[in-house]
Amino acid sequence: MLLHSTNIKKSSMNLKIKKIYSDAHLPTYGRPGDAGMDLYSYEEKELLPGERYTFKTGVAIEVPTGFVMLIWDRSGLPIKHGLTTLAGVIDSNFRGEIGVCILNTGQEKYFVHKNDRIAQFLIQKIEPLEIIEVNELSTTDRGENWQASSGY
Repeated sequence: MLLHSTNIKKSSMNLKIKKIYSDAHLPTYGRPGDAGMDLYSYEEKELLPGERYTFKTGVAIEVPTGFVMLIWDRSGLPIKHGLTTLAGVIDSNFRGEIGVCILNTGQEKYFVHKNDRIAQFLIQKIEPLEIIEVNELSTTDRGENWQASSGY
């Protein structure tokens, strides 16, 4: 059964985005049903193997109170070119330009053009936590087994 666009539920949450530069590219969804919105580079730069750089996006985003913005890789960039994002937590009280720190873990240089899609972001609800110091934690089947404990 095909759904017409009139049957798709509209979001009840708005996201305020300010262009820092008039020619900046606003974030977009790639296709209907995508969880993340794409962020675009406002700059051009060649990234050498092992180099990291924080790209300007030309936009500031007002993350609603009670939510966090998480910046993630666009899956094709690390798979095809070894580009991965770093430091991707944007709190709701931040109002500056969004930067995307990218590390080239690949073996070849990679050129980022202005308006290239360089990362994606999710807006997720958060719950403030109260810290309670205890002498013991509850037990589980896994216990204190650390990395690779599932048989990898």
